[in-house]
Amino acid sequence: MSSPYKTVALHTLGCKVNFTETSTISKQFENEGYSIVKSFDFADVYVVNTCSVTENADNKAHKLVKKLKVINNNSIIVLIGCYAQLNPQKAIKDKNIDLVIGAQEKFKIAEYINSIDKKNIVNSDISKVEDYVVSYSTNERVRSFIKVQDGCDYTCSYCTIPMARGLSRSGSIDEIILTANKIRLNNVKELVLSGINIGDFGKNNNETLDDLIARLDGEVEIPRYRISSIEPNLLSKKLINLISRTSSFMPHFHVPLQSGSDKVLRSMKRRYTVETYRKVIDRIRSLDSNACIGADVIVGYPEEDKNDFMDTYNFIDSLDLSYLHVFSYSDRKGTKSNSMINKNSKLEINERSKMLRGLSLIKQRNFLNSQVGFVRDVLFESYDNNGIYGFSDNYIRVKVPNISQKNKYINKIYKVKFINFEDHQMIGGLLN
Repeated sequence: MSSPYKTVALHTLGCKVNFTETSTISKQFENEGYSIVKSFDFADVYVVNTCSVTENADNKAHKLVKKLKVINNNSIIVLIGCYAQLNPQKAIKDKNIDLVIGAQEKFKIAEYINSIDKKNIVNSDISKVEDYVVSYSTNERVRSFIKVQDGCDYTCSYCTIPMARGLSRSGSIDEIILTANKIRLNNVKELVLSGINIGDFGKNNNETLDDLIARLDGEVEIPRYRISSIEPNLLSKKLINLISRTSSFMPHFHVPLQSGSDKVLRSMKRRYTVETYRKVIDRIRSLDSNACIGADVIVGYPEEDKNDFMDTYNFIDSLDLSYLHVFSYSDRKGTKSNSMINKNSKLEINERSKMLRGLSLIKQRNFLNSQVGFVRDVLFESYDNNGIYGFSDNYIRVKVPNISQKNKYINKIYKVKFINFEDHQMIGGLLN
């Protein structure tokens, strides 16, 4: 059936998994004969891939949709992603949204646009979502992201992800190796393995993340790999040792903490204790003192009182971390924490968040200071009048000033000596 719509613009909100899926959906539209235009260009169809980790994320989607309808009032606006799966009835009430498409159906958007009337919801029961679609980002000159795992079997009390994405599932290692080799042909220098709970990779195929890492390192000649956020209870000694031994997997770990109070961790239904977490961080540091280690923290969870927060603050202060991602707790419909009684005020949450963000700045500066004088490999990805910019193997943003012929350095790896740091980035000099 021929479509009256010819141009599509796509927007991604939220995580890197969403980013990979948007890219795959873009390729599907191209295969159907659509032209892909820039995000805020005039388009016949706008696709918004949403996040729903907080109420603020839902609101961002509605604000974006309003902007897009101003660009072309006659456009079709399609909502996909976690918000579309979790709360389709609320989403479709927005006068600017024409179609809401759920997790099972989002890779068939072109088909639904052509065959379904406006103001429709196409959304399956999440318990029936079993498909895994390998997705990866394209058109990036330096770095690409590949989704190797989807869904989550955990039941953390504050989290809607299992309701939005279903149970954990993965592609086979052979399938991912094949896809990674396709990405390699685009001259990509860095590939980031992404997933919702990536440490659970392979459980439906009797494979493991260790197996995947070993085969990528040995079979696909991409200079750099990184792994997205991985749960501390799944970051085994064997896995840490494997990553530290490979030449292609970068010394960069992002390990969610969420709370430094065992009482709060139990209430959150997290699968580790603070002592377990400390051992993971210490194990990484014992193998590589220069690795970059980041953590997620949720501030203001309903069961978190002032003593719990100070336990968290002091615990993080005692750890050799490089940075924090601080999230303010937000009630989400359908979660256990939503019905808890002892809620923290917004003022209290904001004050605690401010304290942890201040601690994160201290951690970041200490990490940067510890790296001054070292020589590290840097993959350059952009430039301006002030210099060239990239990331070191251990995930430090680096600026090299006073460079001529800047473009020739992009998507190439050079050794750089770290001289000093400013504005959350390292200043360095190229070595011949």
